[in-house]
Amino acid sequence: MNNNNGIWSMNSIAAITVCNEKAEIIYMNQKAQSVFAKYGDDLKGQSLFDCHNAHSASIIRKLLTEGGSNVYTIEKNGIRKLIHQSAWYTETGCIGGLTEISMEIPFDMPHFIR
Repeated sequence: MNNNNGIWSMNSIAAITVCNEKAEIIYMNQKAQSVFAKYGDDLKGQSLFDCHNAHSASIIRKLLTEGGSNVYTIEKNGIRKLIHQSAWYTETGCIGGLTEISMEIPFDMPHFIR
């Protein structure tokens, strides 16, 4: 079996950002780096609290404390995106931080009930 060590995420069309339990960014794939380039060239180590408003910061704190997910869609500059933020867990079951996956979605995306 070929282990690509995360190459799939680095080259994904979705923006993937990961933080640790202190809300410090520990990973950004190429798409996330491009999306957030206006905030700096290398955001690793930066706190999510430095770049989010009070409402967003409260959601981040809740996810880091309680786990779970925060999922929603946005529209910005004529582009619609799905945002999925969720806790990730350590091998011992503790919350290790958060992941955010952001991907562009079509305006007329079908919805199926199965």
